Amino acid sequence: MVPFPRLHFFMSGFAPLTSRGSQQYRALTVPELTQQMFDAKNMMAACDPRQGRYLTVAAVFRGRMSMREVDDQMLQIQNKHSGSFVEWIPNNVKTAVCDIPPRGLKMSATFIGNSTAIQELFKRISEQFTAMFRRKAFLHWYTGEGMDELEFTEAESNMNDLVSEYQQYQEATADDEGEFEETQAEA
Repeated sequence: MVPFPRLHFFMSGFAPLTSRGSQQYRALTVPELTQQMFDAKNMMAACDPRQGRYLTVAAVFRGRMSMREVDDQMLQIQNKHSGSFVEWIPNNVKTAVCDIPPRGLKMSATFIGNSTAIQELFKRISEQFTAMFRRKAFLHWYTGEGMDELEFTEAESNMNDLVSEYQQYQEATADDEGEFEETQAEA
């Protein structure tokens, strides 16, 4: 799930997402579960997975269903949205099926994805941090407890480096593979 040590931030998702007490009128099929699981509306992180590429994905399906149908659906998603998955990490999608459904549902799917789209979230946080740090807002609370102002500058730089690293791997192709090894060796 973590192909590079610094890129260990996951997006999680769940299907079906229903409000408490609402009744579902029909059971979802495996194709519908799979589709919903990859949908931006079912993600628990405030970023759009369509804006990035998946480095790795893990999906756990619960309920009575065929492992073959699950594998076929996952393969179909990968083929249909091949641009959303990096091609230079082989076998980067893993699935599991637990035949015991969650309480109150016939079937469900839990999604964990390592996507470069998570950089949107870090960019947003960085912009908000920069705006506050520039004004030195709330800084006195931290310096009063012994932190140095330089630690904030270092953290900001670290966050910007993380965003750059996600960007690098988002734009990478299979032809760039040698560059990754050099970059990792330098780090």
